[in-house]
Amino acid sequence: MERVRKLLDVPGGDSSRGYLDLLGAEQVPLSFAQRLMQSTQLPLVYERLWRPYLIGLSKGGPFGPSTVQEMAMLHDMLRLSGGEVILDVACGPGNVTRALAPGADLVVGIDASATMLDTAVRDTRDANVEYVRGDAVSLPFSSETFDAVACFAALYLFDRPFDALDSMTRVLRPGGRLALMTTRRVPGLEEIVRRVTGVRLFADDEVTGALRERGFTDVSQRTSGFIQYVEASR
Repeated sequence: MERVRKLLDVPGGDSSRGYLDLLGAEQVPLSFAQRLMQSTQLPLVYERLWRPYLIGLSKGGPFGPSTVQEMAMLHDMLRLSGGEVILDVACGPGNVTRALAPGADLVVGIDASATMLDTAVRDTRDANVEYVRGDAVSLPFSSETFDAVACFAALYLFDRPFDALDSMTRVLRPGGRLALMTTRRVPGLEEIVRRVTGVRLFADDEVTGALRERGFTDVSQRTSGFIQYVEASR
């Protein structure tokens, strides 16, 4: 935890619950999806039901990558070779964070939900993994801190997703890799989905274009159902 504190650009934080809490009182979520992510029920079923079934269907059901294949894809997208300091943005219960741990120097998961992080801490045994409760849009870390940044299944929940990309860009070292998994636009359904759930659907060139505007190179994208995977180098 002391190593994590040295990465921050803000002092303080309470670590009594096993993660470094920089937020204090619970923030009030605005959308249905955001409220769900901060509920006490979702962390209990996230890995067994929510991710394989709901997100699995979004990836094209049996035609999309499995969770195991997806984690292997993530390692390839970040081009991990060992010894990296990695950030997992909006880490939820830590499934992606833990998948990044083998071979890494340090993996930090950040999320705003205390209930998600309680589950993450409980389920994590890796000595090189730590968690921070903080703002995933305005990341509380010093500039050029991480060798790699991942944000899987979260960008579409942010009220200001492109501010979040700015923040991820800032904390990523030059030459570092960024890997995103987010939604794809469904013709005719975007406004309905946004209004009912708060989930944003991105056009196929929206995220890749935003990364190129921010100076990223080697930008590539693959799609599966209503999901897109985007990787890039700073």
